[in-house]
Amino acid sequence: MRFVRVIAGVLLLVVGIPALFAGGGLWLVTRHADPGGAFTARFETVRTPGHAVVVTDLDRLLRQEASFARTAQTRLRLDARGAGGLAFVGLAPTAEVRNWLDAVPHATVRRVALARGPLPVRLDPAGPVADTPGAATAGGPVTPLGQPFWVREGIGSLEWSADDLADQPMSLVVMRPDGEADLALDLRAELRAEWTGPATWGLLAVGVLLVVCAALLLLRPLRPREVIFVVEPDQVPVLAGRLGVTSLSGLGLRQPESTPPLPRRQLAPVGAAERPRSAIGAEPARAATLADLDEPVRLPRPPEVTLSLAWPPAAGDDTTARPVAVPPDDGPTG
Repeated sequence: MRFVRVIAGVLLLVVGIPALFAGGGLWLVTRHADPGGAFTARFETVRTPGHAVVVTDLDRLLRQEASFARTAQTRLRLDARGAGGLAFVGLAPTAEVRNWLDAVPHATVRRVALARGPLPVRLDPAGPVADTPGAATAGGPVTPLGQPFWVREGIGSLEWSADDLADQPMSLVVMRPDGEADLALDLRAELRAEWTGPATWGLLAVGVLLVVCAALLLLRPLRPREVIFVVEPDQVPVLAGRLGVTSLSGLGLRQPESTPPLPRRQLAPVGAAERPRSAIGAEPARAATLADLDEPVRLPRPPEVTLSLAWPPAAGDDTTARPVAVPPDDGPTG
């Protein structure tokens, strides 16, 4: 039973301690949220001579740089402002965006690094060179307003969830509402995860409970065990010698020196001729058998009787006297 308690306590510690660390880490992270429970981040100023800044596969970028933003009950929001005012932000299928901006100079986002302060954004040029004659109109009008392929769109900000990116690859496009080139964008992202609060307190509660249960199992005092020996009668002296006692019947008894002696009391004499004797003391030993007596006991011998079985008995000198006649009693006279 002790072995089972030790194994159970160790398993509870193996699960409880990581749960405590995970809950503590989430609690430290949630302290950086704003009063509304959202996490915000500001990007470095994004500059490109093209007409748009495109995240080709938004879900893949989030998986590489911020996988926690792809969990359930998580919403993302992007605020964009250009030099001339609010910028256009749209979410559309990757194939549609590629066909629309293929002949237009633009830039694609290669990486967004997580760091302290403004987040750096790495861009790669795409499409024809911006100073090529007719590059801006080679693919037709580039104004984003009124395009039918947008899944979500907004001026100045756009909000989406992980479920919006689950069906097919989606591209995020940021540009001026009029489609002009030479962009200078100030971007700000906001992450709102509704699961962080319940997960934090749940992990802390489970971790504390498991650690307390493990401590109770591992630090519980052991009860003394009662040892019962079942041996053959001829093995009793051997077992008593192994235990260091003279007899197994003496186990558990107090040693003679540990028991204080009883005081001797004297009884008051009843008569003058009687001698005092101790109330508690050793009585003279009594003989167990007649053979243990110091002097032999002489018992009186029974009288000798002669038994004769002859019949009729023989006549002797002693004869029986004849019966005497008694006269009848006539009653009182008078």
